[in-house]
Amino acid sequence: MFGKKDEPKLPDNGTASVIMYDGTNQDLVHKHKIENFNLGSQLIVHESQEAVFFRDGMALDLFGAGRHTLETQNLPFFNKAFRLPTNAETIFHAEVYFINKAVQMGIKWGTDTKVRFIEPDSGLPIEIGACGQFNLLVNDSRKLLIKLVGTADGMSYKNLSSDSREYGPAVTKFKAMIITKVKSNLARIIKSCNINILEIDEHLEEISGSLRMNINKALEEYGLIMPEFYVETVMTPDDDPNYRRLKQQHADMFLKIRQEEILKAEAEKARERMAVEAETEAQLKVISAQGEAQALRLKAEAEAEEMRMKGFTYREQTAREIGVEAAKNMGGSSGGSAVGEIAGLGIALGAMSGIVDMTKNVMNPMTGVISDAVNPAQAETWICSCGTANTTKFCGNCGKPKPQADSTDAWICSCGMSNTTKFCGNCGKPKPSGDTPWVCSVCGTENTTKFCGGCGKAKPEAGEEGKGE
Repeated sequence: MFGKKDEPKLPDNGTASVIMYDGTNQDLVHKHKIENFNLGSQLIVHESQEAVFFRDGMALDLFGAGRHTLETQNLPFFNKAFRLPTNAETIFHAEVYFINKAVQMGIKWGTDTKVRFIEPDSGLPIEIGACGQFNLLVNDSRKLLIKLVGTADGMSYKNLSSDSREYGPAVTKFKAMIITKVKSNLARIIKSCNINILEIDEHLEEISGSLRMNINKALEEYGLIMPEFYVETVMTPDDDPNYRRLKQQHADMFLKIRQEEILKAEAEKARERMAVEAETEAQLKVISAQGEAQALRLKAEAEAEEMRMKGFTYREQTAREIGVEAAKNMGGSSGGSAVGEIAGLGIALGAMSGIVDMTKNVMNPMTGVISDAVNPAQAETWICSCGTANTTKFCGNCGKPKPQADSTDAWICSCGMSNTTKFCGNCGKPKPSGDTPWVCSVCGTENTTKFCGGCGKAKPEAGEEGKGE
């Protein structure tokens, strides 16, 4: 990196005119081999390095990257402690340490003994170990020299991961501090986070971050910091009976939970299937009911259209069906019984007269007569003009119909028939126009028409009553 002119030169007096780093890349701290310097000598510091002048156990002036000329004005701490002479040729004694400020990666660590703790889930005592790597960075060169290096010639990064004690008590103390922090905080983190030892690999990143924070608090004393700290492996005691019992308990619990989940899923599927079946059945019933209703409607429309084409009305068709049914029933019973059965179909007696008239031709060949008798307890008694008491609609002696006393349109024909229509139901005579009743002078018949119903004599004009022929 530097030319031959930058290489250290040793004058005859044993001093160096150029001071530069001559260690390796693995050195954390390297002590320069020359300790006597002239004022005016050149100090060369590489990138990511710092140089510290050290004498009598004191870390004095510090220089960063670059080329520095050693003069009294840039050695204020050294000059204050030892009063440098002003003569540039004066030799002064000091130790120069080069500090590597680059991040050193992949330094290995591991617990020397097992960590004992109570597993939080099961309460069983467990012993585990751990190992991994960390990265290291110097953030205070003076602290590092005073606390860790002391009077040693230097220290490499491999010294920090070695178990050998040849590197001095400071390095041994540094390593013990890291392992102690790991062992004490590892058990605490597992308990505080309620981590199952069987699932600890899932929490290595979380454990590593917590350990790095705790270790860095202690590293401040040494002028160091760990940018990264990794727990790579947690060694579990596979031959420990407690650990085997813990694994079996965890497996049993997992199988039980899994079985419950399967049963729950099956029950949910069964409920869904039953719901779908019930919904399907209901939809089928609705579709069936709609189909039956549609069929009945089409049938009714077809029958109505058939009756319309044949000229039947609904009332006539109903009367026809009732008459036919009555004829069937009267084939093995008396006339009065048949009429009673017809009444039992829900047809009122007032409406049966028209039905009986329409079904006479059907029933007469079978019975010869239709009885108009009804239950006297259910009919009102009335007295015919011939003096006979009746409960039926027609007189049992003379056959005259029951007078419609409540009807304002009722009238009595000259034949004696009581009517409510425009023509007499017995003889076909028209309803009188409302003329004043008169008595024929020949036959004595009472009339309301223009001619006598008994002898045919014309109604006398006004003023002619009582005149003989």
